[in-house]
Amino acid sequence: MVDPAELIVVGKITTVYGVKGWVKIHSFTDPMENLLGYQQCFLERGGQWQPLVIEDAKFHGKGLVALIAGVNDREQARLYCQCNIAVERSAMPELEEDEYYWHQLEGLEVYTSGADGKELLLGTVQEMMETGANDVLVVKKSKGSIDKRERLIPWLPDQVIKLVDTDAGLIRVDWDPEF
Repeated sequence: MVDPAELIVVGKITTVYGVKGWVKIHSFTDPMENLLGYQQCFLERGGQWQPLVIEDAKFHGKGLVALIAGVNDREQARLYCQCNIAVERSAMPELEEDEYYWHQLEGLEVYTSGADGKELLLGTVQEMMETGANDVLVVKKSKGSIDKRERLIPWLPDQVIKLVDTDAGLIRVDWDPEF
């Protein structure tokens, strides 16, 4: 049995594709086909994680389509729509220095400097968004933050993102606290 705390969501089954049991998959990996390279994937159905066996997969348009083992018609495939796909944390490749998985950034406190140079807590990273131009930190209020505003801060290392310290649980940014 897999420990759900050790699973990282790497994609989601969005909808059915065709009539022979195929499904469309939205991959959160970069590049998207990396999702298909994991030895073992898990599927969340009804709040429970179970092994997922992909029998076949291919590119279709700008995304991926896959055939789940044992699923051979549209109605069976429909039962898997909106289910998350995850892998064990230990199966994820090691990153280069100064690279981070999104799940490593979520929950970190975000600080900036005020006009007087005093350190200000903007809030906590709740999630990351992909915008096309660059990724964005979604920072929401937290205990001790300067206000109750939600901020969208672009992930621009060396420009906006000045320091990431996952051990200390913080990110330092060059960001106007009024914005």
